[in-house]
Amino acid sequence: MLHRLLVACALALGIVALPALAQTAPPDPARQLIEKQLDAFAHDDAVAAYALAAPRIKAIFPDPNIFMAMVATGYPALYRHRSVEFGPADVKDDTIGQGVTFTDSDGRVWTALYELEKQSDGQWAIAGCVMAKSTDKAL
Repeated sequence: MLHRLLVACALALGIVALPALAQTAPPDPARQLIEKQLDAFAHDDAVAAYALAAPRIKAIFPDPNIFMAMVATGYPALYRHRSVEFGPADVKDDTIGQGVTFTDSDGRVWTALYELEKQSDGQWAIAGCVMAKSTDKAL
C-alpha cells in the first residue's frame, strides 16, 4: 500500500513539474539566431545582421554593408520573404544544420540549409546558408 502511495505521489509531482520544466527549457539557438538575422534584414539593419555571422563569413565580407548587399542580391528570398517555416535541426557537436523553407515575395518556394557554429565564447553564429528553388508551390 505504501509503495502504491509513493508511486502515485511521484507521478503527481511529475505531472505538476512538467509545465514548469517546459517553461524553463532552453530556446532553440538555431531558430532564434536565424529569426534575429531575418528581422535585421527586414529592417535593413546591416550591422545587426552582420553581427550574427561567423568569423569565416566576416573574412569574406569585411564590412556590414558589403554583407547586406550580397544577401540582397544573392539571397532575395531570404532578404525579403513572404513566409518562413523551420524544419528539423541536425545538431552535431559544435555545429547545427537547420533546414528552412522560404516563400519569396513572388510566391516561389525556396529551401535553405543553414550552418551554425558554436564560437569559442559559447555563442552561436551563422556560418553559411545554401538555398535552392523548390518544386513546391506556395499556397
